[in-house]
Amino acid sequence: MITLPTQKNKTLAEIHATALVNPGAELGNDVRISPFSIIEDKVIIGNNTWIGSNVLIVKGTRIGDNCEIHHGAILGAAPQDIKYHSEETTFEIGDNTIIREYCTLNRGSIDRFKTVIGSNCFLMTYVHVAHDCILSDHVIIANSVNMAGHVEIQDYVGIGGLVPIHQFVRIGKHAFIGGGFRIPKDIPPFLLAAGEPLEYAGTNSVGLRRRNFSKEAINRISKAYKILFRSKLNVSQAVSRIKEEFEVIDEIKEIIDFIESSERGILK
Repeated sequence: MITLPTQKNKTLAEIHATALVNPGAELGNDVRISPFSIIEDKVIIGNNTWIGSNVLIVKGTRIGDNCEIHHGAILGAAPQDIKYHSEETTFEIGDNTIIREYCTLNRGSIDRFKTVIGSNCFLMTYVHVAHDCILSDHVIIANSVNMAGHVEIQDYVGIGGLVPIHQFVRIGKHAFIGGGFRIPKDIPPFLLAAGEPLEYAGTNSVGLRRRNFSKEAINRISKAYKILFRSKLNVSQAVSRIKEEFEVIDEIKEIIDFIESSERGILK
C-alpha cells in the first residue's frame, strides 16, 4: 500500500500500488483503495470510504463519507438503455452506505440524468440498480434483487432476495417485500407484500415497532389497509372511505397521497 495525495485537493489517501486512479478523481481524507481497482476521471469519493479489490468506479460517480464498496462491484456504468448516447450523467451514493460484492449500479439517462442511492443503505451481493432509479435512506436490499429503470424506493424499505422489480415501480416508506416474488405494481407504505402474484400480506408491524411507531398508529394503519384490501370496495371507493373514517394523521395521509399519485396502480 502506498500513501499519495490526490491530484484535486491534496488530501491523503491509501492507494494500493496495483490500483489505477485517474488524476482527475477527487478523494477525501482516509480513503482506502484496494488492489486492482479502477477509479476513473470525475469520480468523487468522500472521507473514510473503503474501496475493495477489483472494483470499477466509472466517470461521474459520487460516493459519500464512511461507505464500503466490496470486491467486484461496478458503480456508475452506462445505462442498459438503447436511448442512451453517452450523455454526461451521474451515479450518486450518500453517506454510511454498504455495497456488497458484484453489485452493478448504473448511472442515469437523459430522463433524470442521475441514479441515486441514499445514506445508510445496505445492498447485498449481486444487486442490480438500473438507470434513473432513486433509493432513499435506510433501504436494505437482499441478494440478487434486480430492478429495471426508473424505480423509486422510499425510506426504510426492505426487500428479500431474488426479487425482480418492474420499471417505474414505486415502493412506499417502511414497506417490506418477501423474497422471490416479482414486483409489477406500486407497493404502498407500511405494508408487507408476498405471494405470486404479489399481494397484500398485512402491515409491517414488526418493522414499525422497531422504528418506534406507536401501537395506536400501527392499529390505524392496519384498519385503513383492511378497508383498502379486505373490503369489496374498489381502490377509489376505499380511499374515500378511509378519508371519511380516519383522522388524517401523517401515516394515513402518507397512504392516501401514495395511492392517489400512483401511475402504475397498486398491488392487489
